[in-house]
Amino acid sequence: MPSAKGLRGLLRSTPLLLMLGLGSMAVSVAAPSFGLRGATGGAITDSPKEVIDQVWQIVYRDYLDSTGRYSDGRWRQLRKDLLRKSYGGEEESYEAIRGMLDSLDDPYTRFLDPKEFKEMRIDTSGELMGVGIQISLDKVTKNLIVVSPIEGTPASRAGVQSKDIIVSIDGKSTKGMTTEDAVKLIRGPEGTKVILGLRRKDDVLTIPLTRARIEINAVKSALNTSTDGSKIGYIRLKQFNANASREMRNAIQELEEQGAAGYVLDLRSNPGGLLEASVDIARQWLNEGVIVSTRTREGIRDVRRATGSAITDKPMVVLIDQGSASASEIVSGALQENDRAQLVGQTTFGKGLVQAVRGLADGSGMTVTIAKYLTPNGTDIHKHGIKPDIEAEVSEKDMENMKIEHLGTIKDSQYRIAEKILIKHITKFDLLR
Repeated sequence: MPSAKGLRGLLRSTPLLLMLGLGSMAVSVAAPSFGLRGATGGAITDSPKEVIDQVWQIVYRDYLDSTGRYSDGRWRQLRKDLLRKSYGGEEESYEAIRGMLDSLDDPYTRFLDPKEFKEMRIDTSGELMGVGIQISLDKVTKNLIVVSPIEGTPASRAGVQSKDIIVSIDGKSTKGMTTEDAVKLIRGPEGTKVILGLRRKDDVLTIPLTRARIEINAVKSALNTSTDGSKIGYIRLKQFNANASREMRNAIQELEEQGAAGYVLDLRSNPGGLLEASVDIARQWLNEGVIVSTRTREGIRDVRRATGSAITDKPMVVLIDQGSASASEIVSGALQENDRAQLVGQTTFGKGLVQAVRGLADGSGMTVTIAKYLTPNGTDIHKHGIKPDIEAEVSEKDMENMKIEHLGTIKDSQYRIAEKILIKHITKFDLLR
């Protein structure tokens, strides 16, 4: 999980949608129609069993096993066992589905009841109701971890930090909770209150928060002037939501018009999002070369390439840290391995899996891991992350004195290093023109 020494404490449809993220991402997905058959061969018309079998079929057909827990034989037997049983209603069948998916030991393959599935839609739409944190379930410890607070939200203003462990919500222990369970308790009507119990190192903190309507602007940009007078375009991308590609394009174009000589792209604490957004954003910086390839369990590779549509070819440096995940890793890996940019900061999170979002017959839904993605050089970064070209951490002292508004300024020690490196590239770029 993200290091406490980084900046994470401060940074804070379609029949098939592909996601790259640590938390629940939003979608609007039409429920597919399957010609499902029962364990004895007859058509399943019983609604609870129909949804159970839909989930089973999706996993059987599409699931990419990255844990070694899946086997065809065991999965077929599980289907027979589940369809032999009687279910008193939706809740019983939903519990059976969750148990079935838990057996895969894949935190990214998850079931969402109709309410949870509906709530997912806000995450990529650019607006949500809550306190402004993104959370994940640690696979080893089963702790609920704050991946990143969203800048300008109740959580970031109250000092919630990345890697905080959520131990209670309104006094209720989070032991055994899923991320969906926690989201249900944390979200709520605007103006209402929720109290989070957070463990940070050896301390347990009680943080009262007032829920608010949160508009998520994916991109923040500024034109900085370096010590040697160079104009530096600074762009921070917070997440790869539905607005990210458009906002990034607008930011680059505006900075180009303002005479930026080079760019610092800040992907620190960006937990990921939509695959298409990551590919399109990479294309805005990269004129040629492979961006990413995806590999299913059958070995099929879908290679995504640059299309000669880069907005600028000016020098750039990318800031990354251990909170930079999935879609952030696609962009940073593509820019690094195509020699388009140097990476500065800390090794990224290491999530190299692609999820599809599927709607089910009764309005519920699921996310299912369907592929692995590889960097342009064919590297599988899952659980390994991407190493920066230049290591740069934030000292404890700097962390204590840092404020949100200091990011991307001379008071940001990682940014200072990135700017220094960028100036060298700008000088070389100017000499070659």
